[in-house]
Amino acid sequence: MKPDIACREDIVLLVNRFYQRVKGDQEIGQFFSHVNWDKHLAVMYDFWENALFYTGGYLGNPLKTHQSFHRKSPLTTAHFQRWLQLFVETVDELFSGNNSEQIKQRALSISTVMQIKIFS
Repeated sequence: MKPDIACREDIVLLVNRFYQRVKGDQEIGQFFSHVNWDKHLAVMYDFWENALFYTGGYLGNPLKTHQSFHRKSPLTTAHFQRWLQLFVETVDELFSGNNSEQIKQRALSISTVMQIKIFS
């Protein structure tokens, strides 16, 4: 049986594995070709830790960031669907349990809200 997501170290493992998959993905990998990975991963650790455990460690505005990115390099619904698919597959590969289900639900909610805000 797989463990559930229980701490920051689990978030780090999840985020690192997820972005390994994203970087090599033919549908969305190109959006990440110029990323400063040290900076981006640190932000993503804080983001997902806060999203799941309410740590208060993330203070950014992901919607604003993605809206700005969309103006430069248009995103589509298919891009968001692929992102979510890779995220869910990564969670399921590594973890199982209540927190694992919760983080997948949060990812779906975040993706849905971003699409509504970006595409409307």
